[in-house]
Parts: sequence; structure tokens; C-alpha cells
Amino acid sequence: MQKVLIANRGEIAVRIIRACHDLGLQTVAIYSQADSEALHVLHADEAICIGEPPSSKSYLKIANILSACEITGADAVHPGYGFLSENANFASICESCGINFIGPSPTTISMLGDKAKAKATAKKAGCPVIPGSDGVVIDLKHALQEAKKIGFPVFIKAVAGGGGKGIRIAYSEDEFLKMFPAARTEAEINFGNPDVYLEKMIMGPRHVEVQVLGDKFGHIIHLGERDCTIQRRRQKLIEETPSPVLSPKMRAKIGEAAVKVCKAAGYYSAGTVEFLLDKNGDFYFMEVNTRIQVEHTVTEELTGIDLVAEQLKIAMGERLRLKQEDVSFKGHVIQFRINAEDPDNNFAPSPGRLEYYLPPGGPHVRVDSSCYSGYVIPPNYDSMIAKLIVKGKDRAEAIARAKRALKEFHIGGVHSTIRFHQYMLNHKPFIEGKYDLLYTDRIINEGIQFSGN
Repeated sequence: MQKVLIANRGEIAVRIIRACHDLGLQTVAIYSQADSEALHVLHADEAICIGEPPSSKSYLKIANILSACEITGADAVHPGYGFLSENANFASICESCGINFIGPSPTTISMLGDKAKAKATAKKAGCPVIPGSDGVVIDLKHALQEAKKIGFPVFIKAVAGGGGKGIRIAYSEDEFLKMFPAARTEAEINFGNPDVYLEKMIMGPRHVEVQVLGDKFGHIIHLGERDCTIQRRRQKLIEETPSPVLSPKMRAKIGEAAVKVCKAAGYYSAGTVEFLLDKNGDFYFMEVNTRIQVEHTVTEELTGIDLVAEQLKIAMGERLRLKQEDVSFKGHVIQFRINAEDPDNNFAPSPGRLEYYLPPGGPHVRVDSSCYSGYVIPPNYDSMIAKLIVKGKDRAEAIARAKRALKEFHIGGVHSTIRFHQYMLNHKPFIEGKYDLLYTDRIINEGIQFSGN
């Protein structure tokens, strides 16, 4: 592996380019017409335009990406997150073309991408799973029987869903009769697959995920958990490690469960096993994300392990040098997603030119971004401006450092979520770690004006 094409954009493309350069690898950036002045284009050794602004005509266009590999001589592809990162067909085509796909095998991606099959794999591995249907529910009659057996409220989930999409909640039989056909239609439109399955809705849950690393020789370890409970409409806003509610014993138990699931799936590369944690402290398997996560940075800062570099080494056929006992967890790390959105207007997107962009600095503060003063945030993609990551010796110090860093973060020309994060850091439930997955949505629904806090 000599030259890596990054099949992505934004801050993750910049992040991958840096890891490649640290390892002495050449890099190729691809970009749409909307991203001609993007930072990843400037940082890469080579750059090639692959299409028009809509992602369907550029970053999701497999033929164009493969053509870019051929033109530049790239012998590997890193998909980042989003776009084609969990597309088994793309990974398979790369493999058939002799291009090293930096991620797990197409077979593993396909198996774990099917939520019903992933759940069956976890169950077989002895990992606790959420009570639900035994795989896909084939029709309304069958589905209603299963829903009654499970007990309301129930989730109706698309087997091919992801990123918080393809999920409906039915609190009663009448709601279920309406939502089931709607959920199948929605799944067909969004994922090209109408199949759905059912799961018991865990009341007042937290979202906790475990980072794993595995090589091609069957060696798999975990790098601790991340608490991603602060979400808006199932989109993560704040992530931290360690979780404020896990005991050391539970941390070891959930990490061991994640490793077992990945071993059962024949997993290699970096990946994330996601769980729901209920009020009693019991955890249940949700899914496996077969890619690098947006929030991988908090794990890196806590453990000192470069996850993207490890991905690259594993793809090159190297054995994982780390053993489970080599991984240490010291301190507390929190990540804040700084998006071009207006918190006081229901988080409406706020694309446009950054009149100025002044990120914070100082000890134990990291900013991952692809932005700069004068850069235009296009309306075609996600609205992320930057990821702010802070570390402290404990959670209290991390929160104090985050307040300082957010105060130093100056962005002009667009709205940002900085005000929302500042509000959260002064809100008692967050400070005490006492919140669940619906906590943020409840605050927003109350109509709080974050700019006034």
C-alpha cells in the first residue's frame, strides 16, 4: 500500500490525510465542484474533481471514485464515515479491482449492516440483546402478533437503517397498525429495502458504545466506551469517555461483550459496537458501525492510540501490537460537535461564508476541522464546522476546560451550536450526569433560547 485515496470530504478527510502522511503514505483527495477550495484538497498530495455538488453525483458515485483511483494510481481507499463507508458493494468492487479497502471485509460489512443478522450474531456470541422479533417481520399480521408478544412501546426498525434513520415508535396497537406500513415504505425509499424488525423500547436509556480494534489474524481488543447520550433526534451532539454512569466492573463487562460480538463476526479494522443502557444498569446490543466514528477522537485522547493510523496498519496486513492489558484509561475526555446550525431556530442549517474562524487552543484542547476564515460552508452536505475535544484529569476539570475553550471559539458569518454547548455545561442534569436519550429533545421542545443563557 503506497497511495491512499480518501473517498470523503471535510474534517475526516483531513484527519485521514494527516495519518497517512505520518506513515509516509501518499494521498489523493477527491472533491465535488462545491469543495474545490476545501482544506482536504489543499492538504493532499494530489486532488481530483469527481462530479457535481450533490453527493449522488460525486461522493456516492462509485464509478467516478474508481476512475480517480485509476488516473492517480491509488492502490487503497479509505472511506471515512458516512457516504460509502458501510457500503458492502463498494468494498467488494474495490477488492475485485485490486484496491485495498481500508475497513472490514465486504462479507462482514454486509452481515453487520443487516440489523437483524447483526442482532442474531450478537445473541449467538452471548451478548445481551433487546427483546424483539426473531429477525424480519414479513407482514402486518405477523408483525402485530410479535408486537403484542414483546409489549408496547415498540420500535419498528429498518434492517438497512443507520445514523438514527429508519426508526418508528408505536406506543399502542392502533399506532402500530398505522406505522408499520409507513415504516416499510420509508425503508424502501431511503435504503432500497423495505424489511423491518421489531424491538422493545427501553425506557429512559443511555447510548453507550465501545471502540474495538481487530487485525486480520483474529486478534481483537476494545479501547473503552463512549457515552453518546446527548443527542438531538438521534443525532449525536456531545460524546464523552468514560461514561459518567459505568462502574469499572460494568466497563470491563461491556467491553468484553463488544469483543465477543466482533470475534463472532470475523471483524478486523476499527469498529464500534453500540449499546443501550437501561435505568438498572443493564446493557443491550444495538448495532455495529463498521467504520471510523465521528467521535473516535475522544478515545484517541483518553488512550493515546491513533485509531486511523491503526486502521491503515491493519489494512497493510500488520498484526495488532497492542494487547488488552496495554490499554490504559486515564482522565476524562469530552467532544462537542460545532455545527453550522441555529440552536434558537430548531437547529436550522446555517451554511455560508465564514467571515472569521478562530479556534481555541491551550493545553489539553484539540480541534479537528476543515474550516478556515473565508471558507464557504456548502449547503449540500452535513453542517459540521469543527469538533472540539477537551481532556481533564476528571469530568469536572474537563467541563471547566470545555467552558474556557468554547468561550475562546469565535465563528462569524454563520450560526453555530456553540451557544447550545455552553448552555449544557451550565445545566445541572448534564453536570451531574443525570440524563437519558430524550433529555436534549425535551429541552429543545421547551422552547429554550440558548442565546439568552
